[in-house]
Order: sequence, then C-alpha cells, then structure tokens
Amino acid sequence: MRLMLTGARGQVGWELARSLLPLGEVLALDRAACDLSRPEALAARVAELAPDVIVNAAAYTAVDKAESEEALATRINGEAVGELARLARARGALLVHYSTDYVFDGSKSTPYLENDAVAPLNAYGRGKLAGEQAIAASGCDHLIFRTTWVYAARGGNFVRTMLRLGAEREALRVVADQIGAPTWARNIADATAQIVAQAMRERCEGRFESGLYNLAGGGETNWCEFARTIFDEASRVLPAWQRKVTTVEAIGSGDYPTPARRPLNSRLDQRRLVERFGVALPDWRVALVRCLEELGER
Repeated sequence: MRLMLTGARGQVGWELARSLLPLGEVLALDRAACDLSRPEALAARVAELAPDVIVNAAAYTAVDKAESEEALATRINGEAVGELARLARARGALLVHYSTDYVFDGSKSTPYLENDAVAPLNAYGRGKLAGEQAIAASGCDHLIFRTTWVYAARGGNFVRTMLRLGAEREALRVVADQIGAPTWARNIADATAQIVAQAMRERCEGRFESGLYNLAGGGETNWCEFARTIFDEASRVLPAWQRKVTTVEAIGSGDYPTPARRPLNSRLDQRRLVERFGVALPDWRVALVRCLEELGER
C-alpha cells in the first residue's frame, strides 16, 4: 500500500510519517514537495506517486493571520482540499483529512456532535469548512477528523509557548472562558494509523462508508487551567526547565482581543468515533505528561 502524506513537517504530519509506516510505503511530502497554495500542481504529483491513500496533514494554520489572508487560507484549506478529493475519486484512493472545531461558533452549551449546525466565526474556520464540503461533494472515499487545540513537542503551539513564557516571566494572564480539549499530535497520528488500517480492510471487503468524526483528547479544560497544568507538570517532569512564573491570572476573551474570534465552546463529542472504530484518545493530562517527557528526553 502506498500512502501519500502532505504536510510532513507539520506537528501532525511529523507524527504521521512515523505512525503510518507499518501500513505500507509512506511518501512523506513537505511544502516544498507538495504546496497546497498551488492546487493546479497537485494532479501531476498524485499521478507521479500513484497513492492508494492520501493523508492530508497540510494546512494554513495561522488563525489570526488568516483574517487578512483569507483568500490564501481558503485556497490551501478549501480549494486545494477539493482538488485532492477530486484526484482521490479519480484514482479510487482513500482521502484522510483533518478539520477543526472552529467550524462551530461555540454557542452550544454541550459538546458538539458531527451533525450540529456549522457557523464559523473566523476566516480560518470558513476555509476549513470549505474543505470539508468539497470532500463531501466530490464523492471520494474519505475520512474527515475534526480535532482541537493541537500541540506537539516540536513546532509552534501553546505548550511550547507557555514553557518559554513560564521561564521568562513571573506573571501571566491567560484566557479562561474558552473550553476545549488539548490534543497531542502523536495521539492523532496513532489513532489515524489504526483507523486507516481498518478502513482499508473494509474497502477490500466492499463495506467501507465515508464519514466525518470528532477526534480530540479526552476530558476538557480551559486555556488558563491548561497553562497552569503545563507549568506544574513541567516543574516535575523537566529537570532542566527553570520555572519563573508564579502567578497565572484567569481572564476573559474580551481582555485579550485577537484579530480572529474564537469559539467559547470547542468541546467535541466523540461517541461516533468510538462506536465506529473503537478509538478513544487518552485524557489530555496524560497526553501532556507524555509530551513533556519526550521534550525532556530531547
């Protein structure tokens, strides 16, 4: 089996390059090798590689910057995704794609189900929703995973930012009225590999059904409590990390304005994923400790 992986140097892509290896030949492409800002070039790349599975981990992820670059964000997260879906359909390949909780406006009081009404608050969310819709319209065999608050031991993310700030400043102010589930990129990648293996068996047996699934860390928290937990666990797990921060003040979203509005509720109900594939990610606290342990080993 040949698996074409885009975004191989991103947080999730880096982990996927490892997790997918047991499934077959992984053709891991970074942006230089497969640039989704140029959808017109994708057909030649897919024809050259002739994949059985396309795993799209590439994306425009600068949420605030997307407010001023919506055309580019939508080209990468929407138009290029639609082109990958068209190519997957033509080849008879399975397309695996990642989306976001930002397709919702966050006004619901309980965790979001896959079929809840979408209403993105920002340009990034609109672009990701366009990608979802293009895949569904293409008719290709597909799996779409919505995830939340992704972090990893590499790349730019909340955990690494907090570790840096926590070593530089005595006091921090962090938003506490946005609720979600931090999700370790390695957990996403390992779950994806398990699911793709099952999906390919189902395809061989003629019983595969495409679908959209929530895939996020277990439990829930807010950004402020997430930050406090990062500091507490880092103090215990990372001997070389010198903690300076002593105060983490909880503030509201209005006290920390950003160009892009964020949903207050980013919780995703994952029962559909568990029922279909028997997959449930660990509690976010457990995953955080494992990620910090990896950072310590490095």
